[in-house]
Amino acid sequence: MSARSDQPFNIFLDPAEIQSLDSMEGVPVYDPSAVEPLPGELLLSTSWQKRLHRGFNWVGAMAPGVVLAMSMAVVGGLLADWVGKTLLGFERSPLSPVLMAVVLGLLVRNLAGLPQAYEQGLRLCLRLVLRIGVALLGLKLSITTVGMIGLNALPVVIVCIVVAIFVVSWLSRMVKLPARLGSLIAVGTSICGVSAVIATGTATRADEDEISYSVAVITLFGMIALFTYPFLAHWLFHGNAEHVGLFLGTAIHDTSQVAAAGLMYQLYYDSPMTLEVAATTKLVRNLFMGLVIPFMAVTYQRRHAVVASAKVPIFWLKWSQWIPPFLIGFFALALLRSIGDIGQKPFGILPPEFWESIISFSGAVSIFFLTTAIAAVGLGTNLTKLKALGWKALCIGFSAAFIVGGASYSLVTLLY
Repeated sequence: MSARSDQPFNIFLDPAEIQSLDSMEGVPVYDPSAVEPLPGELLLSTSWQKRLHRGFNWVGAMAPGVVLAMSMAVVGGLLADWVGKTLLGFERSPLSPVLMAVVLGLLVRNLAGLPQAYEQGLRLCLRLVLRIGVALLGLKLSITTVGMIGLNALPVVIVCIVVAIFVVSWLSRMVKLPARLGSLIAVGTSICGVSAVIATGTATRADEDEISYSVAVITLFGMIALFTYPFLAHWLFHGNAEHVGLFLGTAIHDTSQVAAAGLMYQLYYDSPMTLEVAATTKLVRNLFMGLVIPFMAVTYQRRHAVVASAKVPIFWLKWSQWIPPFLIGFFALALLRSIGDIGQKPFGILPPEFWESIISFSGAVSIFFLTTAIAAVGLGTNLTKLKALGWKALCIGFSAAFIVGGASYSLVTLLY
């Protein structure tokens, strides 16, 4: 599938542009070295001048979208605070800055529309800013804590993945949804949202419409879960921060949506643990991409008797698709935190107060980056595209979200 540079960026129906799957988000890579010579560049004589010229061009291309998404994050926080405290008279605003940022993004995209100049920066927010925000969460946890959360979440993660894949695939056959479309929705629901859909679509040779519909379904119901699950989970688990985090990390589809839901819960209920548990649990789910995607490819090829010449090799994934780099960064920073916490002086040289300030600052940056990425999700969501979905795909998407959510709630309740 070739890139469609003439089409506006839309998180629902843009999978044909995806060329890199080294993270959870499936957005295209902008490579400034691959573009044609820029105006004025041919007049430059040295290589460093050309690189600098291209660097400025890259900044100019990315700035509008990045600045807009960051502005939505800032305005969302200010607006939530103003409405909650000044307008409604609460001592602490009941509105979430994350929720306001998403709503503002949706309003801008669907009421005013966005010029093409903003698209590359929005992709960068979803591809890089989100990764950095998730990775920085690792600095808030020790490697021991990450390991404990991961092992604790593992049974719930495995069962939810198995339930989603087999039950959703079965339901798809019952309503006679195309087999590849059903498989894509099942994988996107069970593991890693958009990127899992694209990877599986390539392995099964799904066409562009099937991938587009699957992306739309996963994004739609993940967005609904983002708005509702933090409050539902608080009620279901009676405010138990760890249980809520396990539920959010296994019941919501995409990493950006999980991070946003965990962040909303933290801001509403003053529970940083929930965000940490939800993010770690979701990263454990992401690790299963390297197992589930080849399995789904082989299953489809055998079930539908794909000819040998048309089969896609099982080990077509790059290492960065088996283990996303942002996940490595998360664990590396958790390890750094563990080393820094050893002894009276972090790393033997830093004052404890300075180390604590670094951790506090990284937490604030992580929250801002995550909010920026979620604002970019709103800015990239064109709701008018939903009319392209058939009722069968919507029913399967709703069933998948309900089944995985129910399985997650049942397991967390029974096991912990």
